[in-house]
Amino acid sequence: MIKRYFLGVMICLAVSPAIAEQQYVAPQYQLKEKQIFIEKLMQQMTMEEKIGQLNLVSIGSDYPKPAIMAAIRDGKVGAMFNTVTKVDIRRMQDQVQYSRLKIPLFYAYDVVHGQRTVFPISLGLAASWDMDAVALSARISAKETAADGLNMTFSPMVDITRDPRWGRVSEGFGEDTYLTSRLAKVMVESYQGDDPSAPDRVMANVKHYALYGAGEGGRDYNSVDMSLPKMFQDYMPPYQAAIDAGAGGVMVALNAVNGIPATSNTWLLTDVLRQQWKFNGVTVSDHGAIGGLVKHGVAENDRQAAMMALKAGVNMDMYDNMYGKYLPGLLKDGLIKQQDIDTAVRNVLGVKWDMGLFADPYRHLGPASTDPVDTNAESRLHRAEAREVARTSLVLLKNDHNTLPLAKSGTIALIGPLADSQRDVMGSWSAAGAAKQSVTVYQGIKNALGTQATVLYSVGANITDDAAIVKYLNSYDKSVEVDPRSPQAMIDEAVNTAKKADVVVAVVGESQGMAHEASSRSDISIPQSQRDLLKALKATGKPLVLVLMNGRPLTLSWENDISDAMLETWFSGTEGGNAIADVLFGDYNPSGKLPMTFPRSVGQIPIYNSVLNTGRPFNPQKPDKYTSRYFDITNGPLFPFGYGLSYTDFSVSDITLSSTTLDSKGTLTASVTVTNTGKRSGATVVQLYVQDVVASISRPVKELKNFSKVMLQPGEQRVISFPITEQDLRFYNENLKWVSEAGKFNVFIGLDSQNVKRQSFLLL
Repeated sequence: MIKRYFLGVMICLAVSPAIAEQQYVAPQYQLKEKQIFIEKLMQQMTMEEKIGQLNLVSIGSDYPKPAIMAAIRDGKVGAMFNTVTKVDIRRMQDQVQYSRLKIPLFYAYDVVHGQRTVFPISLGLAASWDMDAVALSARISAKETAADGLNMTFSPMVDITRDPRWGRVSEGFGEDTYLTSRLAKVMVESYQGDDPSAPDRVMANVKHYALYGAGEGGRDYNSVDMSLPKMFQDYMPPYQAAIDAGAGGVMVALNAVNGIPATSNTWLLTDVLRQQWKFNGVTVSDHGAIGGLVKHGVAENDRQAAMMALKAGVNMDMYDNMYGKYLPGLLKDGLIKQQDIDTAVRNVLGVKWDMGLFADPYRHLGPASTDPVDTNAESRLHRAEAREVARTSLVLLKNDHNTLPLAKSGTIALIGPLADSQRDVMGSWSAAGAAKQSVTVYQGIKNALGTQATVLYSVGANITDDAAIVKYLNSYDKSVEVDPRSPQAMIDEAVNTAKKADVVVAVVGESQGMAHEASSRSDISIPQSQRDLLKALKATGKPLVLVLMNGRPLTLSWENDISDAMLETWFSGTEGGNAIADVLFGDYNPSGKLPMTFPRSVGQIPIYNSVLNTGRPFNPQKPDKYTSRYFDITNGPLFPFGYGLSYTDFSVSDITLSSTTLDSKGTLTASVTVTNTGKRSGATVVQLYVQDVVASISRPVKELKNFSKVMLQPGEQRVISFPITEQDLRFYNENLKWVSEAGKFNVFIGLDSQNVKRQSFLLL
């Protein structure tokens, strides 16, 4: 079938068979051949076939499989998403041979933190500060995604967010520009490798361009109004890092940017993305976003919306087929040009070339004989890697009196609505992961203890007792189970369980659906039903360990006061329960650090590390009334950016600078000696921050510029050195010039953003 398909394409296009039959290699080595191939193909295409290439469809009740297959045969489909098994994908790709030009489709899916093996949510991956662990998760994700016949992942999601009320915080890497940019690069390179068409690689489609995480009030889909220096300083670098790393696709955001929706924003999609950043891949609208231009109030109707999106630079229309409906008429009426359509088509065909689909339309599919007998077979999972990565993502927030690690003896009361939830431990956007294959905290603890200790379990409370919230969370997918017993009956049972135990481990937080798209929260505390449970457990007098499961920073001041220990586990994936047990019992020493600031109260939001100073800064050592502060709360975060404890202790020496001056062509080295002063081996993250003391525009009080994760044995010490160059000190000035300015700079090095040592140097 493959050979027959190919022969048809070659005869039709009169392209040298050598182009098709040779082993496909990365496009940079065949740029000329790629261009020749695409131009010859486009010369053969009708206008209907060209527009069909711009149509990205999804199977659903409003577009069933038979209708899609008919459209493929008619050349009206360019790609598909939400089809995730080789059998279904092959069935769709088979229809291509009945089309006139037999142009293959590509297949995409939101593989954000794992395909079948689910890794920690992206915020958890960021909390590892471990580039090797993150790369491993992305490599496994790519391998499993390709093994399912898919060609592209709508990932990584690199939207900077500083408002934890936003539901999609869970899907991104947090608040920091530098950390997110590093992660964007690692993810793209790990998905794609040197060749996105390789058997175990897929193409990355970075999202959501641009500023999606900065919506007003943390409300999903909301508008963004931001100065250009702040935009380019803080929010744009991660997208550019992904592009520079070679991402083949960009998903366009749903929000407006300074009054112009991203979907119709020529400046964003053409001037910046194509011309300034030299992106040459494919742009894809978000789900139904082109029609959304009418609701934004910038298009009178869908027809005008289609015109605006195409001319702005959106190549593919996801889901709503606005291009198929309206581009022919718009072209006929002279409202768009042939060139507008051709440019978009070239980009679509270009990524299909890069995916190797013209060399083999069944790439990643192979013959039907290679299909797995059981799509969800245990043998298809990568459990060891998932457990390894999940352990690195866990953050120890509190550990009074060395409550942790727990002894593998006695009786442990495990209580909480999330303690035995297979669905919730996977988190949102868990792709093709099967909940029945995930390990809960309860099962993980049982696995760790065997017969050495007794585990008593009680649910204790529902996720929430608010019926309206439960209805909302279950409106599309019934993922929240409700125990019909009264709240008091469940608490009474939990208290009786706790009284029989030596220690209480309470697994509390959010259900995965509470930290998802369209799940913004005005109140980011633990739901009251669970707080009532914790109050009752505290009253038993037993040591209380909180295992937090959540997809955003929560307000935990009260929980911090009543608990003896707190372990932040996010949603840690398929092997989450085993990884959490590894940390609870000390088989693994936690080393995660927070990628977002945890506020004391929702009223402090936005609160983040790299804030600009004010003319009246608040000084907690010398508080003054007329400074930038709240008078009704302790100012500053509950847990700062970069924070995380260990079962051992580390000390950091004063900073040594190789020089007190730096010129534009030189390198200055900042060094500290880090010592493990505790009694067990452990890893920590040494963090470098910089402050430009006086500049032409106000600069952050502290900016992350580098970090290093280091493992040390008890008593071991190591010198950690960070090079600093003039380029590290550049910023966008008021004229959007990328510059550095001579003067004094402060250097901070520590184990979180607040507990730091300081030195200074001059940039000449």
